[in-house]
Amino acid sequence: MISLNKPSLFKNSNFYAGEWRTFSKTIPVFDPSNGEKIGEIPDLPREEVRKALEFAAKAQKEWAKTIPKQRARFLRNWADLMILHKEDLAKIMTLEQGKPLAESRGEIDYAASYLEWFSEEAKRAYGDLIPTHRKEVRLMAWKEPVGVAGILTPWNFPSSMITRKIGPALAAGCVVVSKPSELTPYSAIALAVLAEEAGIPAGVFQVVTGQPEPIAEEFLENKIVRKISFTGSTRVGKILLERSAKQVKRVSLELGGNAPFIVFADANIKEAIRGAIASKFRNAGQTCVCTNRFLVEEKIAEEFAHGLSEEVSRFKVGNGFVEGVNIGPLIHSAAIKKVDAHVKDALDKGGKLLVGGKPHSLGGNFFEPTVITNVSERSQCFQEETFGPLAPIRSFKTEEEALTIANSSDVGLASYLYTSDPARIWRVSEALEAGMVSVNEGILSTEQVPFGGVKESGLGREGSKYGIEEYQEIKYVCWGGQN
Repeated sequence: MISLNKPSLFKNSNFYAGEWRTFSKTIPVFDPSNGEKIGEIPDLPREEVRKALEFAAKAQKEWAKTIPKQRARFLRNWADLMILHKEDLAKIMTLEQGKPLAESRGEIDYAASYLEWFSEEAKRAYGDLIPTHRKEVRLMAWKEPVGVAGILTPWNFPSSMITRKIGPALAAGCVVVSKPSELTPYSAIALAVLAEEAGIPAGVFQVVTGQPEPIAEEFLENKIVRKISFTGSTRVGKILLERSAKQVKRVSLELGGNAPFIVFADANIKEAIRGAIASKFRNAGQTCVCTNRFLVEEKIAEEFAHGLSEEVSRFKVGNGFVEGVNIGPLIHSAAIKKVDAHVKDALDKGGKLLVGGKPHSLGGNFFEPTVITNVSERSQCFQEETFGPLAPIRSFKTEEEALTIANSSDVGLASYLYTSDPARIWRVSEALEAGMVSVNEGILSTEQVPFGGVKESGLGREGSKYGIEEYQEIKYVCWGGQN
């Protein structure tokens, strides 16, 4: 286990219905780097989730009345506490998720930035005084909270995927019941400890753990929940969207991607390789905006592929707590099997292996960082998200060909583009069917920009000035008799 300066951050209990609670039925949680059990969390049935929602309904009435400036103070206090306890939070994250400790520290900064950002946006939920159509009538519109939000978050970014949702929700005046991944629940539980310490009233942020199905069922069928926010697979997102329609719940979805990384011959190749490493191998390739397909202009394809392979061959794979490790474990054995299957399929279809290509000699959930060139468009790794440390490369001859391949997917979350031609930057950025385009830069996400996708990559945006709108309703008021 790990040594924490604030041991109370690591709890095997949930915070809901006004107190910390355990439950007779539990789920074991394992360290993905060695398979050892690190704890057991409550496996809550629907009845317990219902208690949390009923408590949330009461809290919602009071939280909606809280003035924005006070909500802002709570959020800022919470963000400050996250930074104060960053090292402990990072250790908890690396323990349960596996990513290198340096990356976990970075995620805590990133997660806290959303609370800080939305602490300011809480004070900017402006309405409108609308020009009237009759002299005795005044017209206005203002923004109100949607209501209780049920949020479902994944295991790959166990802190930031939560704060990116609860920041705007609380800023807008909504209370939240949060269901973190059962694979990485302790980061969410630690956030609840700090929320309580920050003075956030009971019921405003609750955490419930357990199997996804019963908790999601209660969120979907209980009329208390007026908003669903989910980050995860497109398959599950479609189910949630369909089921939410029965009560016309507001829905935000951040779903799967298949990000292309296009490198033109006029690009700075060293910078492109640096960006490729950042966009592909962060968190061992387990991010929704990871590059999934490298498209490199034919003239420089070999130079790029060998340059990338040379850098990747230097990676250190291992336990995220070991100094110097770049690549941690994948989350579980099923992830290893998927990456392995994608590698074999790419090679079977004509791909050429440059580095890696198999489960790591460390065993367990470790896989060798892999680069394959001459990859067919028909390969599984070009057709679906790999979610692992595999970089498949295919060359192209023309800009039109690159765009055709890049836009051939049913999803459109992130895309990357490297070129030195300003006209091409505009042209290709406009043509790419993606919610986000990163030009000559491998890391595109930050709290002040709108994060989200098009096509089957989701609905709505997180972060930026637009993020709070996902948790707001607009009320129009017509006021007559103003002679």
